[in-house]
Amino acid sequence: MKALFLTRILFVVLFMLGGYALGGAQPMPYVLFGLLMGLIVVFFEMLARKLSLKDISSALFGILLGLIMARLTCMLLQMLFTFEGSTMRAINIFVTFTWVYFGLTLGLKGRGDFNIVIPYVKFRRQELREEEIVVDTSSIIDGRMLDMVKTGFIEARFIVPRFVLNELHALADSTEHLKRQKGKRGIEILHALSKEQGIEVEISDQDFEDIKSVDEKIVKLGSTLNAKVLTTDYNLNRVAQLQGVKVLNINDLSNALKPIFIAGERFNLKLIKEGKEHNQAVGYLEDGTMVVVENARWLIGKTVEVEVTSILQSPSGRIVFTKLTG
Repeated sequence: MKALFLTRILFVVLFMLGGYALGGAQPMPYVLFGLLMGLIVVFFEMLARKLSLKDISSALFGILLGLIMARLTCMLLQMLFTFEGSTMRAINIFVTFTWVYFGLTLGLKGRGDFNIVIPYVKFRRQELREEEIVVDTSSIIDGRMLDMVKTGFIEARFIVPRFVLNELHALADSTEHLKRQKGKRGIEILHALSKEQGIEVEISDQDFEDIKSVDEKIVKLGSTLNAKVLTTDYNLNRVAQLQGVKVLNINDLSNALKPIFIAGERFNLKLIKEGKEHNQAVGYLEDGTMVVVENARWLIGKTVEVEVTSILQSPSGRIVFTKLTG
């Protein structure tokens, strides 16, 4: 980001030097004009980064339409009225700017109908590809993001902050075995993600030195880029929502995709261990959902048929309570 900032400054300075070279004996007005033009160009460059291909194409189409209408209007005015040369030039400039403004605003407002004007041009795929998602350390280590990408449910540009990458490297170099394994797993997942077709992984060097918490930095980056945040961290989820940043919580998605049972439904289940209450047994479905079976402690290790009695939705997941059939 510092290199980009210096490049913009250099660009503005070059415009000012160009104005100085053209100014001759009175260079100051030309230098100020060069400064103004350089700042305008940089402003539009920064604005263009937040626009999609569809927005830019619609704007260009609107400007082209405005120029055509301005030319036709000026020709009509010349045919109907007789103006002096300087007056006509001023009118031409006024008419041109007016029609270009109308064309630009109409193009942006009607970008949703742009494919009607040019019926064989579609932009939906490009817009999907330009969606940006900031990933945190927990979502990378979790690994399920890679599975979601492989299924094709997510097509986006993943933004990996440099401070998150540094955190993964620190974990990979840790002396603790568990932390070291998590760090290596996260780096391997990022490497595999970058190889997926249609997925772009970008390392962002943007940092917020006045913020010490990594979670707060991620939320700030998501807000700055107007991007979504992918996480499995409950606290980060809450902080992001409070600040108006959209969150993709993998755990929420996982819970939403778990099968829904109704009272009286029956299925087979292998009992794994004892439950917390007296004479209970516990088993697990393929998606990890805990199933509690009443009065089945003596059947631990066997596969039995159970009937659903109730379901409890807790912050940690869904628990299904059942009883033995027959």
